[in-house]
Amino acid sequence: MKSLEELKKLREEALKNVDLRNTDKDTRVVVGMATCGISAGARPVLTTFVEEIAKRNLANVQVVQTGCIGMCTYEPIVEVYAADKEKVTYIHVDPEKAKRIVSEHLVNNKIVREFTISADNQ
Repeated sequence: MKSLEELKKLREEALKNVDLRNTDKDTRVVVGMATCGISAGARPVLTTFVEEIAKRNLANVQVVQTGCIGMCTYEPIVEVYAADKEKVTYIHVDPEKAKRIVSEHLVNNKIVREFTISADNQ
């Protein structure tokens, strides 16, 4: 860091990331971050969700991580919880799928069915 401006910018970005973890949001994105999820690539998926949600200023969405969801063969797993709606479970999520989930599901309220757990995906 070479200037006060750089420090202020770093602080603003950190505050945005903290706000993404606020529990008073309408929609919650939960990324499985147990060892099975991490080894399957969940870390870049989590980062992509945080970045895309921040980039789009989705103030009503929080991103959190959890331990094992219990379906290790489907990792990385992402669950989306929205008020008064059924939970949506996305499987084999990668950063590109995460971007699409943000743009279609979180922004346009359209579930990306081909990424969800169903009889077709098992």
